[in-house]
Formats: sequence, structure tokens, C-alpha cells
Amino acid sequence: MKKKFQALSFALAGMLLLAGCSSSTSSGDSKKDDEKKTYKIGLTQFGQHPSLDAATEGFKKALEDQGFKEGDNVTFDVQDAQFDMNNTKTIADNYVGDKVDLIFANATPSAVAALNATKDIPIVFTSVTDPVGSGLVAALDQPGGNITGTTDNHPDATKTTIDFITKEIGAKKIGVVYNSGEQNSEVQVKAVEELAAANGASLEKASVSTSAEVKQATESLVGRVDAIYIPTDNTVVSALESVISVANDKKIPLFVGELDSMKKGAVAASGFDYYDLGYETGLMAAQILKGEKKPSEIPVALPKTLTLVINKKAAEAQGVEIKSEWESKYEMYDGE
Repeated sequence: MKKKFQALSFALAGMLLLAGCSSSTSSGDSKKDDEKKTYKIGLTQFGQHPSLDAATEGFKKALEDQGFKEGDNVTFDVQDAQFDMNNTKTIADNYVGDKVDLIFANATPSAVAALNATKDIPIVFTSVTDPVGSGLVAALDQPGGNITGTTDNHPDATKTTIDFITKEIGAKKIGVVYNSGEQNSEVQVKAVEELAAANGASLEKASVSTSAEVKQATESLVGRVDAIYIPTDNTVVSALESVISVANDKKIPLFVGELDSMKKGAVAASGFDYYDLGYETGLMAAQILKGEKKPSEIPVALPKTLTLVINKKAAEAQGVEIKSEWESKYEMYDGE
């Protein structure tokens, strides 16, 4: 009887041991499953443009540096709205239907569409000129809700450029081509008008609604202005070559609101690297995906660096003589 009891005890002990091993294995598998968690990010960009493209590239690199690697634990649903407001809504609605983990919205229209589509999915934006005025956030330091991001509206960028146009070039009348339907452009044009007036200059405005109208609008400024300034307007920048063509042909100095457009053929711009802006946005997204912070807890960030760059080839093409003191005062761009 004693032997039978001992045998039964050993059997029970063995079963418990196996059960313990089974539990341990299950727990290990569970941890592995957690480690293999994958994320789907909706990446909506208002249109193809060097600055927006650079911001998207920086965003992806920041996530990769934080352990979110495409093809490993992250998939991107990349959608281009082709500068069409209706497309931004469709894209955002599809992301909500697909239940993505986070939305990256590049440019104001895409960000507004994303926020209109969801108040639950985290949203991070970039390349937005006026986050408060466009209704995206309550305040830059306390965005609130499910959204935050980075703004490309450095408080000194436009002033630096307008000061250069009026004081160094001596322009008294500045032409501006912009899409009045873009809220961020309206904000910029108003700021340019105030800055120009403070320097004794005035603005001549030419409004467009599509990129096909840009060349004609630019030509309407010929003979009426001393220089042309193009803000970070998606519609106009998408047809910037036509503006450059008029500026070169009529010898009108052209200035723009960001460095990528400057490189294409504008005399100068005061700006920053949109790649860095996108990278900063990617760091925000990583904090959200890791559960370290909610969007409402992350203040909207501004560009950290700013410089005025002069395109020497564009200056020559548009009749602007490079002053010797500019060489040491500003950064020079000789072309790629």
C-alpha cells in the first residue's frame, strides 16, 4: 500500500511539473508575441513636393532610430492626396476604417482632414503653418485632444526674408502669388503685408485657385513690382517652375518661403531643413506608440535652426548683384 501511495505521489508530482513547464512555455510565447507587436501607420501627404517629401523621409528615419522599422514591426500606408482637398478626406476616412495605430499628416489640409475623421486615433502632423488658426490644436504648448506635431512657421523666418528684400534689394513693391483657399497661405500673406509695411513697402497680390493659373498670375505682376515673394503655398509651389521662368525672363528677383524652393531658382530664402522637422515629428510618434505620452501631452514644436541662404546662380539670372558683405553674412548656395 505504501509503495502504491509513493508511486501515486511521484505521478502527481510529475504531472504538476509538466503543468508548470507548460505554463512557463505559454508565458514565454506570450512575451514573444508582445515583442512581435506590429504597428500600422497611415501616412497622408497633401502632394509631392521636395519639402514635404523631406519631412516624410525624416519622419520615417526617426521611427526607425527608435526601433520602429518598416517591414519588421511597422507598415506604412502611404497616400498622396495630389493637392486635392477631396482626396484628403477619403484618405483619412479609409485610415479610420482600417483602424491604423497612428496617422502622420503632412501639410495642413491633410492634418485637418485627419482630425475631422477621428478623435480617437493618435495624429501627428508636420509642415503646418498655423496649427491654432487652422483648428488643429487649442494651443501650441497644450494641444489637447488626439493630435500634436511640428509647425514650419518659424517666427523669424518671414521677417528675415522681407527685411532682406526691402533693405538689401531695396524693393518698395513686393508681388505675392498665392492660393486664397489655403488657410496657411492667407496667414503668411497677412504677415508679409505687415512686415513689408513696417519697412515702407507695399504688397501686390495675385490669387490663384489651381496650379494652371500660376504663370498667368505671375505675369500679371510684371511692371508692377520690384520683387516677388512666394510663401509655402502648396498650389503655387507645385508650379514654381513657371514663376521662375517669368522671374528670369523679366529680371525680377524671386524669393520663397523655404530652402527647397530656393534651390530650384529663387534668389534667397530664410528657412530650415524639412527633414529635421519631419524627424522631430517622428520622435513624437515614437513616444506615442511606446505609450510614453499621449498627443495632448506633447507640445507643438517649432524649427530649431534658421538661416538665410542666397542662390548665386538665381541671383545672376534675375539681375541681382551679389554684394561682398553677403558672403560672410549669409550662407551661399552655388547649385548642385
